[in-house]
Amino acid sequence: MKAVLFFLFLFIFPKNTLAVCPLCTVAVGTGLGFSRVLGIDDVITGIWMGGLIVSSALWFSSWLEKKNYKIPYRDLSSLLLFFLVVILPLYWGKIIGISGNTFLGIDKFLFGMLFGLLIFLLSVRLDVLLREKNNGKVLFYYQKVVLPLFLLSLASFVLFIILS
Repeated sequence: MKAVLFFLFLFIFPKNTLAVCPLCTVAVGTGLGFSRVLGIDDVITGIWMGGLIVSSALWFSSWLEKKNYKIPYRDLSSLLLFFLVVILPLYWGKIIGISGNTFLGIDKFLFGMLFGLLIFLLSVRLDVLLREKNNGKVLFYYQKVVLPLFLLSLASFVLFIILS
């Protein structure tokens, strides 16, 4: 009953949240736990975690820019920071580094994360290229959201087929 009242309170009196709030972090951790229970391969889970890392890092980099913080290689620094913030607890929690849980000789979760990072970065670059080709305008509504979701989903599907 207390939990229901708590969530009702949150919906009645919403507070602005940032892209990576503690609740989001708990949700991601819970999702990771459920993915294991549901038997979803660590490569697939890692792909989405990699996308989340890039998304959060770019949001953070944008926030730093708005605050006029002068940090060399701001995007890269943010990406490395968020990668470490995610990878170290996963290593310490024995989610990555499990013997025999590898794909192409790399830990499955780590492989998926790196692949997801690359896919998300590719989708950001593709969005920029499509806008450049279309005089600074999007080709379709929510292009910036649809491209990463589509490419991450496609990568997940292809690797699911390969791993099956």
